[in-house]
Amino acid sequence: MHEPIVIVGIGEMGAVFAHAFLRIGRPVYPLIRGADPGELSRAVPEPSLVLITVAEDALHPVLAGLPAAWRDRVGLVQNELLPPDWARHDITAPTVAIVWFEKKPGRATRVIIPTPVSGPSAALVVEALRSIDLPAEVIESPDLAPALVAKNLYVLTGNIAGLRTGGTVASLWADHRDFARRVAEEILTIQQWLLGAPVDHPRAIAAMQAGFAGDPDHATTGRSAPSRLARALAYADEAGIAVPTLREIGREIGLSV
Repeated sequence: MHEPIVIVGIGEMGAVFAHAFLRIGRPVYPLIRGADPGELSRAVPEPSLVLITVAEDALHPVLAGLPAAWRDRVGLVQNELLPPDWARHDITAPTVAIVWFEKKPGRATRVIIPTPVSGPSAALVVEALRSIDLPAEVIESPDLAPALVAKNLYVLTGNIAGLRTGGTVASLWADHRDFARRVAEEILTIQQWLLGAPVDHPRAIAAMQAGFAGDPDHATTGRSAPSRLARALAYADEAGIAVPTLREIGREIGLSV
């Protein structure tokens, strides 16, 4: 029998990955909210992968409570993710899937562009996703940080700029490009501070545009947009970064900026 997969958090995204791994014959053990990870780690001490599919705001508590037996086989799929997020928990080489598909309740999975995957179990994750017709590709470790920055830029620019413009990512880029670029540049400056390394702005913006082109009718904003903006402003305050456009949007929606 193949080595099992543990999935921490069985929401919409976790269910997609569970389906994918089951499709290639991997036993899947879910760890649901409130369950004891230590108990499951004793039953499944050596899984191929411990894929954490919880939301961004739950990630750090989950990583902090992860059993020692699992810490060298972690997989991550969150948005707004960068290497310092796992390094602070002494996780050195996770498998990271930069998810470019969307799964909403009651809707089919919608692909934007292929999902890049890096890390020790990258080939396994790619095989699983492809088995359910979700395009994915292995990328090398030097390409991981730029790929994460590109996805973060796509999410944050669409969400935050959309608080003013509404509409789709296509209309944002076609009708409000100068404004969207100002938002993107400020976000990239914050991403560079969070990453602790230089960011190639033109490369990241080109990758964001590819995401926009992959699903032009994608809505720009959603329920998470105000909290994403508040988080970005908090980072800017901590780093002493000037973000006048983000602050204007914050004032427009009633944030204390």
